[in-house]
Parts: sequence; C-alpha cells; structure tokens
Amino acid sequence: MAVFLDTNILLYSISTDAKERRKRDRALALLDRDDCNLSVQVLQEFYVQATRPSRADPLPHDVATGLIRTWLRFRIQDNTVAVLNGALEIKATHGYSFWDSAIIAAARAGGCGQLYTEDLSHGHVIDGVNIVNPFR
Repeated sequence: MAVFLDTNILLYSISTDAKERRKRDRALALLDRDDCNLSVQVLQEFYVQATRPSRADPLPHDVATGLIRTWLRFRIQDNTVAVLNGALEIKATHGYSFWDSAIIAAARAGGCGQLYTEDLSHGHVIDGVNIVNPFR
C-alpha cells in the first residue's frame, strides 16, 4: 500500500544541520521509495519553508523548484473539494488543526495506508491512515 510523506520529511531531506543528520538520512531513504504520495499542499509548504529568508540555509528559488519537479515523479494528490470536506470532517472529529487534517485527508484520498510525519501522534489511525513518525 502507498505511503504519504508530510512536508517535514521533505525539509529534513535538505537539512545541512549536523544535529539533523540522522533525520536527513531517514528522509532521503523514504524519498528513495517508489510508493510515495505527496500533495500540492505539501509541495507548497515545502517551497515556502525551504526558501524563507529567515531559514539558516534557505534554498534559492531554482533549487527549490528543481526539487519539486523531481518529486513530481510521485503520485500527487490535488487540492479538491473532496479533500477539503475530508479535512473539515477530520478536524471536527479528531481535533487536529485544519492543515494537519488536510494532510490526513489527502493521504486518505490517495489510498495511502501510512502517513509519515513527526507532527502528529505516532500510532494513531485516522480513517484508515496510520500515522508513523519515522524518526522515533
């Protein structure tokens, strides 16, 4: 079954911080898989965070967009009305933030059994999507 990668996985893959080396290596290993799914939201969040001037090692626009183009090899879940409605339902039922709920809804819409992220509670299962913190 396919897996879904949250924005933090993409951001760790570009980290130059020596303290994040283990996370970077794990993120790169996940990105080597062939069964990954992303969403338009995840790619947008990556671009904004990776290029922000206040980042210790901001990426130039062309490098960030080059990475995004590379990751388009994965299945990309569009922002749709169905994903929006799913996010609203998940938020109301489980109390996650809207943006986290949208990630879960996108993973569900993509038929993913696992969502890799460090931002949500490891081991929780939301509508058939198992939350996995790959850095534990």
